[in-house]
Amino acid sequence: MAEPRDVPATEFSRNFARYREEAIAEKIIRVTSHGRVIGAYLSASEAAHYEKLKRKETQSLVVGELPEDVVAAIGSAEYGAEPR
Repeated sequence: MAEPRDVPATEFSRNFARYREEAIAEKIIRVTSHGRVIGAYLSASEAAHYEKLKRKETQSLVVGELPEDVVAAIGSAEYGAEPR
């Protein structure tokens, strides 16, 4: 994937149609203001990829709050082994 392109907010708003088409090829157009990224315009495929990644985020658990049998199962687990 190509590097995201940075575009000043005023330029982006004046030429939205142009950047909409460029996003299809470049995937991500980052919108900046005073040198800082304030948002981004994503192609449809990049937005779908982002949504897929968000759905895959996992829940964080505190080990001290897990039942003893779960802690024991984690402790005895082998890397690459199929879950029982």
